[in-house]
Amino acid sequence: MPRLLEKIFIKTTKDENSNRLKYGVFYGLLGIILNVLLFAGKLVAGIFSGSIAIIADALNNLSDSASSVVTLLGFKIAAQKPDSGHPFGHGRMEYISSFIVAFLIFFMGIELIRGSIEKIINPSDTTFSILILVILLVSILVKLYMAYYNYSVGKRIKSLAMKNAYLDSIFDSLSTTLVLACLLITHYTSVNLDGYCGIFIGVIILIASIKALMSAVNPLLGQSPDPKLAKDIEELVLKHQYILGVHDLVIHDYGPGHKFATIHAEVDARDDILKTHDEIDNIETEILNTLHCLATIHMDPLVIDDPEINRNKQVVKEIVRNIDSRLSFHDFRMVVGPTHINMLFDVVVPYECKYSDEYVKEKLQTAIHEQLSVKNKQLNLIVTVDKELVK
Repeated sequence: MPRLLEKIFIKTTKDENSNRLKYGVFYGLLGIILNVLLFAGKLVAGIFSGSIAIIADALNNLSDSASSVVTLLGFKIAAQKPDSGHPFGHGRMEYISSFIVAFLIFFMGIELIRGSIEKIINPSDTTFSILILVILLVSILVKLYMAYYNYSVGKRIKSLAMKNAYLDSIFDSLSTTLVLACLLITHYTSVNLDGYCGIFIGVIILIASIKALMSAVNPLLGQSPDPKLAKDIEELVLKHQYILGVHDLVIHDYGPGHKFATIHAEVDARDDILKTHDEIDNIETEILNTLHCLATIHMDPLVIDDPEINRNKQVVKEIVRNIDSRLSFHDFRMVVGPTHINMLFDVVVPYECKYSDEYVKEKLQTAIHEQLSVKNKQLNLIVTVDKELVK
C-alpha cells in the first residue's frame, strides 16, 4: 500500500534529498490525518463507554498527531540548504524533532498512569457495545498499517523520526488491543480492569519513549559512527596504491545525508608529493560519490627504508603490546639532531583499557629508555595519546 500511495502522490527526481523531503512530508501529513480520525473515534467510544483506558488511548492518538506535526516541521527544516550561519546544513533538526516527539510520548505516558490511578481509587462502571468494538478493531488495524509504512519508508530514507513513529504505532496497536481485552473482561465478568489496563499501557508508552529519547539524544551528543561506514571508508582508502595505512578516522554526523569525515593516510615519504596529493584528491572524490560522505584526508609521510627506524619501531611495537594487547600506535618518526634524537608517535588507548593515559605514557617512557640506547645522543620521547573514535 505505501508503494501505491507513493506512485499516486509523490513525484520523485534524481535529487535524493528532495525525494527524502517529499516522503517525509507526505507520510507526516498522512499520520496527522489518521491520528486525528482515530482520536475522534476513540474519544466517542470512551465517552459512551465511560472507560478511562479508551479515553487515554484517544489522547495518545492526539499526541501522535502533534508528534506528526513536529516530525513534519523537522523534515522541512532539515531539508534547508546550508547557509552562512549553518555551513553544515540543518540535518540535525530531524534529531531534535525526534527528541520532541519522544518527549511528548513520555509526557502522555505519565498522564495516562496518573488518570488510571485515579480510576482505580474511584472506580466507575463501563459499558460495551458493537460500535465500540468496531471502533477499537478498526483502530488496531489502522495503527498496524501506520507501523508498516513508517517502518518501510523510514528504513528506505534512513529517517530516525519515522523509525520512532513506527515503534509508537506498534505500541499503540498493542495498547488498543489490551484496552479491548480489558473491556471485554470487564463486560463479561465482575472484574473492573479499566484502571489497571491504563497503568499498563502507560508503562509501555514510558519505556518506548525513553528508548526513543536515547536514540535521538545520542546523535546530538556525538555517538560512535556507523561501523560499516567507517569500514567502507578505510577499505576504499587502502585499496589505492600510494596508501600504506590509515588511522585517526573521525566521522561527524550532521543529520541524514550530511556526514563529514577526516582521516590520516600514511604514504611513502619518497613518493612524488604532487602525485600523492593528486591521488588523495581522487580518493576524496570517490568517497563522496560512492559513500556520500565529504572527506578530508591528511597525508602522513613515513620513512620506510631506514633500517634504524624500522628496528626501533619493532621494539616499540613489542613494548606497546606488552603493556596491553589492545593498544596500538602510528605516526612513528625519528628526528635526528646534533645532540639528541626525538622519537615521536601516537599511541591509541581504547576507552575500555584499565590503564590511565598517564600510566601508559609513563610505562612507555620507562620501557623505551631501558631497551633503546642512542650513542652519544639524548633520546627524547614524545608520545601523544589517541582515543578510538570508531568501534
